[in-house]
Amino acid sequence: MAKQDLYDVLSVDRSSSDDEIKRAYRKLAMKYHPDRNRGDAKAEQRFKEISGAYDILKDEQKRAAYNQFGHAAFDGAPQGAGFGGGGGTGGFADIFDEMFGDFMGGQRSGRGAGARGSDLRYNLEISLEEAFKGRETRIRVPTAVSCGDCGGSGAAKGTSPTACRTCQGHGKVRASQGFFTIERTCASCQGTGQMIATPCKSCAGNGAVRKEKTLSVTIPAGVEDGMRIRLSGEGEAGTRGAPPGDLYIFVTIATHPLFQRDGNHIFCQVPIPMTTAALGGNVEVPSIDGGRSKVTIPAGTQTAHRFRLRGKGMTGLHGRGRGDMFIDIQVETPVNLTKQQNEKLREFDGLLKTGAKGPRTGAKSTSPEAEGFFTKAKELWEDLTD
Repeated sequence: MAKQDLYDVLSVDRSSSDDEIKRAYRKLAMKYHPDRNRGDAKAEQRFKEISGAYDILKDEQKRAAYNQFGHAAFDGAPQGAGFGGGGGTGGFADIFDEMFGDFMGGQRSGRGAGARGSDLRYNLEISLEEAFKGRETRIRVPTAVSCGDCGGSGAAKGTSPTACRTCQGHGKVRASQGFFTIERTCASCQGTGQMIATPCKSCAGNGAVRKEKTLSVTIPAGVEDGMRIRLSGEGEAGTRGAPPGDLYIFVTIATHPLFQRDGNHIFCQVPIPMTTAALGGNVEVPSIDGGRSKVTIPAGTQTAHRFRLRGKGMTGLHGRGRGDMFIDIQVETPVNLTKQQNEKLREFDGLLKTGAKGPRTGAKSTSPEAEGFFTKAKELWEDLTD
């Protein structure tokens, strides 16, 4: 039975780029992986074919040999895992490492180096006022730091790492396969190129120990909720002298009792007495910078009327400009009235109704919106009863 063309296995053209081949493999591998198709022998076989095809086409030398000689380039040679063998049914972590291995500290180490340190995340909550002004703060982060006893080498005092005998310190080994040579990470030293005969007792040969460190962090003025701040090199220390990871600070802004934020603008709901709304007056409202702003309320102001105070909002990021503040009026109905207040209010209500019935010829309505609504409602009822 003729073997299927490897490009057809991955549904790509011979002219496809490395990135296009990788994307095709990721899509198919996720679809046919045995962990997602348990008990499906056809899916397992398809996954093996996909893995085997990608194992060849992802490698520049292997792909060149296949393009020139086809499957004959690999006849009689050990085949890649997952291509006709049983080594291609690993867990999802294998695919995720292939897909995301270079993200957030997953870079593979090179010759003579340990593993890069892991990136860390720190959640920091601040107030809206602190977001407006910016702040300097100190945080304590539990992390892995370079071992002080061995200087990060992983070897005990008085000793030092030696070159790996398997790979002669190169971190990689070569093996002939078909018409070409394959280079793999050395299994003895895990690609570091070094072996430690006497590990440091403090770090057990890792070159790093667990410790809590204190860092000074600058939160810029105008920072927004969910913003991420990166501190390069402040993550966990790498093993055996490898570079450290990074620290990512995720900022959360606490809910404010008076203000709501939308970008660089501030919104504030301000309740005012019914009498102030009817007669007009002045109210003082707080601003995010700690000051006060006077707002003139015109007579007859209704609920939801909005006032705009220019330049009283949030600071732009890094102090670039400033937004506006919006005041939304809420007219408050009187509650907990005394007997005398009730009587006066009923007397006032009577005066309003008397004026509306006719004695005040030519006078404007004191509740035009209410009267307009009920007039329309009356017309609707009359239309329904006709």
